[in-house]
Amino acid sequence: MAAVGEPDVDLDAHTDVWVFIEQHDGEVAAVSWELLGKGRDLADQKGEDLVALVLGEDLEESGIPDEAIDRGADRVLVADDPVFAPYRADAYGQQFRHLVEQRKPDIVLIGGTHTGRDFAGRVAVPTHAGLTADTTELEITPDQYEMRRPAFGGDALATIICPNHRPQMSTVRPGVFDEPSRGDGDGAIEQVEVVVEENDTKSEVLEREVGDVADITDAEVIVAGGMGVEGEFGPLERLAELLDAELAGTRDAVEAGWIDPARQVGQTGKTVRPKLYVAVGISGAIQHVEGMDDSETVIAINNDPNAPIFENADYGIVGDCDEVLPQLIEALERQEVAA
Repeated sequence: MAAVGEPDVDLDAHTDVWVFIEQHDGEVAAVSWELLGKGRDLADQKGEDLVALVLGEDLEESGIPDEAIDRGADRVLVADDPVFAPYRADAYGQQFRHLVEQRKPDIVLIGGTHTGRDFAGRVAVPTHAGLTADTTELEITPDQYEMRRPAFGGDALATIICPNHRPQMSTVRPGVFDEPSRGDGDGAIEQVEVVVEENDTKSEVLEREVGDVADITDAEVIVAGGMGVEGEFGPLERLAELLDAELAGTRDAVEAGWIDPARQVGQTGKTVRPKLYVAVGISGAIQHVEGMDDSETVIAINNDPNAPIFENADYGIVGDCDEVLPQLIEALERQEVAA
């Protein structure tokens, strides 16, 4: 029975798995394709459709709806109108909420980006949906749908269920799932009614300025530092430059002010899947390892031969960072000159 002030929900009326495809100026956020892959798995387990939702302007020309079909969506709902460009939380929230109320999805996945976090609550609260933020694991068990997210500063994973509310919504951390393999391209694209009206409060983007902090979840090579570098990130920056890598760090390094929070790897930071991950002065606490465990190759440098990071490393160097790094940098510089 619903609580006072909340509507009774016909759980059987809600079906299908929805994925919000976030795009800006025709560029799709990588997490959206990752969620489409996970959504495909969930939909197959439920025996239901995978539905992609795209909002924006001139979407047919962008090719995004067709790509969503190619990546495994059974249906793509397209809301194409100038009111959705640029992104505004009110417009996106109103349109998304209308479709949720009208079509009644069971599961909704939204990337845990600035955009996704900004408008997800505008959908969940009015529709009395269950919303779990910053999820890192999604699973359908024999009894229920389970959403998991870090808790207690990353020391534990909380399992959250939503037995009485629909849809079951999640904002999902980028980088925790693989992008889907290509599907058979056998799906349908549907133009939906745009219910958002223009108003006098629409903002106009006069200039866009992008900061110098890259999204490390897209990096193919990462050099990360922990407390063992004792704040000396200069050598790590040079190593990253030589390897054409992005710089990253542990939570402790961030809290010490040595590196920008946007570059934190771990349960309370970002999840990364680079081809090469160089861990320098990192002990290997489980909270950090959870964020980089899917790296293809891990090189660890630590002066403690018993450091847990070596258990997750493909190659390990036991030694002081201030001795190992200069030698490594010198070798790479010689190689660069020779090339």
